[in-house]
Amino acid sequence: MKVTLILACAGKGERAGFNKNKLLVEINGKTTLERTLEVFKNSRLINQYIITASESDFDLIKSLCGADCEIVLGGKTRTQSVNNALEKATGEIVLIHDGARPFVTEKIISDCIDCAKKFGGAIPVIPSPNTLVKAEDGTATKYLGKSGIFAVHTPQGFKTELIKKAYALAGDKTFNDDGEVYKEYIGELKTFNSSAKNVKLTYPEDFTFEEEKTPRFGTGFDCHKLVENRKLILGGIEIPHTKGLLGHSDADVLTHAVMDAILSALSMRDIGYHFSDKDPKYKDANSMELLAKVLIMINDKGYKVDSVSATIMAEKPKLLNHIPVITENLAKALNIPTSKLGIGATTLEGLGFVGREEGICVHATAVLIKA
Repeated sequence: MKVTLILACAGKGERAGFNKNKLLVEINGKTTLERTLEVFKNSRLINQYIITASESDFDLIKSLCGADCEIVLGGKTRTQSVNNALEKATGEIVLIHDGARPFVTEKIISDCIDCAKKFGGAIPVIPSPNTLVKAEDGTATKYLGKSGIFAVHTPQGFKTELIKKAYALAGDKTFNDDGEVYKEYIGELKTFNSSAKNVKLTYPEDFTFEEEKTPRFGTGFDCHKLVENRKLILGGIEIPHTKGLLGHSDADVLTHAVMDAILSALSMRDIGYHFSDKDPKYKDANSMELLAKVLIMINDKGYKVDSVSATIMAEKPKLLNHIPVITENLAKALNIPTSKLGIGATTLEGLGFVGREEGICVHATAVLIKA
C-alpha cells in the first residue's frame, strides 16, 4: 500500500523569535526541516513526499528537500496548506506531520501507518502529566483534570480518500489539526501511543536541543624545559625539586595543557593565542589565574567543564605522593569534583627529551557541557 507524507512547513514560526521560518534555522549545520525529513526518509516507509511552503521560503525549501519531494504552495492557515497538499496526494494512506517535530521515531511512523490502514484515521497522543485548565483573560474558567486528558502529536494518519472527503466538506473553516477535521466530518478517530520526546519546536529555548545534548571534547598538550633556579609548579602546587620549568609565565605545564584542552573543545585556539609569551603582562603569570580567565571565556559561550583527564610525563621528580594534592587544587579551580579529574603520571623509561630529565610534558583531555 502506497504511503504519502505531507510535511507542514508553510508557517512562520514567529514564537521562536527568529527573523525567518524556524524550520530553516541551522543548528550545528543542519536545519530542523532537514532533520525531520531525514527521519521519514530513513524509515523507508514513505513512497511520496509533499512539502508545503510559503511563497517566500519556496525556493529554499525546494533546494533543501531534494528531487524526490514535491513542494506545494501553502495557504494562510495550516488547514489551507494541508488542503493544497492533499490535492497532490496519490498514496492510499497519507501521513500529515509538523515540520517542527524532528524527534519523531520510526516506530511512531510505522504505528501511524498501521492504525490508519486498520481504522481509517488515527492520531498519536501522550497522557498529560499535568492538571489542565481552561482560562480566559488570566482567569481559570474550568478544570479539565488530567485523567483521560492527552496531548496530541503528529504524524496523523488517514486513508487518503477519507481525509480528502473531510477537507472537502470543511470548506473554508479553520481547524487545530487534521484529526479534528477528520473527526468532525468522518467520525471515529483512533489514538495510538506517541513519545514524550516527539516534541514540537516552538520557542527559542527549544532550539538549543542539539548543543545541550552534545558534549564538547578537547585535547591539549604542552612541554616545558627543566632548568635550575626555577620553581616546579604543577596544577598550581609547588613540587620540591632541584629544577623547575622554564617559561614566560610560571610554566605550569599541567595547567597549560588543561587550558588548551578546554579551549580546543570550543575551537577557541590555544593559550599562546590568548596569553602571548610576547606580552609583558603575562611575565611570570600565575597559570591558575589564567585558567580562571579561560573558564570565564567558555562560560560566556554557555559552557562549563564537566571532566578532565591528564597524564604528566616526567622522569623526575616522582609524583605519586603529590598527585592527590594537585588533584584537589586543580579540581577546585575547575569547579568540578575530584572524581571528575583524573591525573596520572608516567616516566618514559629514560627515553627522549623527558627520559633525559630535560623537561616535562603533559597530555590532557577535557569534556565540556552546556552551563
